[in-house]
Amino acid sequence: MPAKYFEIRWHARAGQGAKSASQMLAEAALEMGKYVQSFPEYGAERTGAPMKAFNRIADVPILVHSSVESPDVVIVIDDTMLGHPDLVTGVKEDTIFIVNTTKDIEFVKEKLGISGKICVVPATDIALEEIKRGIPNTVMLGAIAKVTGAITLESAEKRIRKTFGKKFSEEIVEANIRALRRGFEEVKCNG
Repeated sequence: MPAKYFEIRWHARAGQGAKSASQMLAEAALEMGKYVQSFPEYGAERTGAPMKAFNRIADVPILVHSSVESPDVVIVIDDTMLGHPDLVTGVKEDTIFIVNTTKDIEFVKEKLGISGKICVVPATDIALEEIKRGIPNTVMLGAIAKVTGAITLESAEKRIRKTFGKKFSEEIVEANIRALRRGFEEVKCNG
């Protein structure tokens, strides 16, 4: 029987931080002693173009090296992409969707045309309030930690401090930690 990997597929537009968030998620899981993969898939490499990123997290070495076809979780960073058939390709009955949106769960459910678990978080709004930039990646990490348990809030905080502490002021690091925590606290799910 093949090993079970926890698989995540990200949908975003280039420049929204999905690649960075995917990498931080993998590094947070790695620090928890997990085996991980993180890689992006681009079409036309320009800001605003649709792109995907992928994660695999496991307790055993990961032997698969391809894009995620049947995700356990789908992360949607840009709600203008809702309704695009790519978002639901290969999803299972128990696939969880985590969507950055100010819209309600029923709206997202209707746009996706699915009946599974849907979680929403106003990640861009939170990012604008906390870090003064509309890059929602740290907020989404908080939502992922809460909804999936694939990483802990503590491991994500540690990763943000390590990643951002090298490049940014303490004020910016702390703003991203606040954004992360708000994503954890403010994500809402059906069922």
